[in-house]
Amino acid sequence: MDARPPHSDHNEPAETSDESNEVWAEPAASAAGDMGFLDHLEDLRWALIKTLAIFVLATGGITLFLTRFADLLMWPYHFAIHGREATATMGGLIMTSFLGVFSVVFQLLLMGGIAITAPFALYFLGEFVAPGLTQHEKKLLIPGCLLGLILFLFGASFSFFLVVPAMLKASVFFNEMMGFTLFITANSYYSLLTWSVLGIGAGFEFPLVLLLLVYLGVLSVERLKEWRRYSFVGFLIVAAAITPGMDPFSFIILTIPMYLLYELAIFLGYTVERMRAEAKAEAEADIDIDAE
Repeated sequence: MDARPPHSDHNEPAETSDESNEVWAEPAASAAGDMGFLDHLEDLRWALIKTLAIFVLATGGITLFLTRFADLLMWPYHFAIHGREATATMGGLIMTSFLGVFSVVFQLLLMGGIAITAPFALYFLGEFVAPGLTQHEKKLLIPGCLLGLILFLFGASFSFFLVVPAMLKASVFFNEMMGFTLFITANSYYSLLTWSVLGIGAGFEFPLVLLLLVYLGVLSVERLKEWRRYSFVGFLIVAAAITPGMDPFSFIILTIPMYLLYELAIFLGYTVERMRAEAKAEAEADIDIDAE
């Protein structure tokens, strides 16, 4: 007689199912790690293409409402000349060349396009770097993108509603004091506005850079506190470089919020250092478990 045990049909499929789950689980877990250089390059290419597409759509939408957008950006100008004696002689912006209007249109589209594209660009950037991050780092990705967007919008708004009007008001005041007749070209006005708004908006991103360096261990909060005494002078120099005007009022006004943002970076740096320590402890614990 055949002494072999009876064939158990119900166990083998379960074992096969477990084995198949393991086979499919490994590629899913290591998909991000298996990406080669060309795969990352392809992802970067698509991120840039999507960002460029959003920029083209944004500038196309602004083109449809170009005159309204230009009138909206005249607020700092009207605020600066309101109630001044020069208002009667200045009238409005002037153009001194036939082709100067194209430079103005370019600057309007550039400013509006970058402002609209910025949040989408941050999202696509986060989408690109996410596969290479740990779970702990992914939790910081969305708050970091939101903080970067808020800082940019805060800097751009601060420039539009305070710094640029202060520069123009100072210019009008000193021209009246010296007895000069002031004629402002549209090209010079929109150039001043564009680079002030975009430059200061980008400049206000520096706390995010400091927090990133703290998280990477390049800087520490104690080091930032040591640099506090020199930071105010440094911000005066940076503000003078960012602001197109040479008047002292505008870059002094700009220095104050930059110093406050530096203090904010120190305050948030403690939280970042604590999160970095927790992430390091979790990674060491995972290594010990794997070793066992």
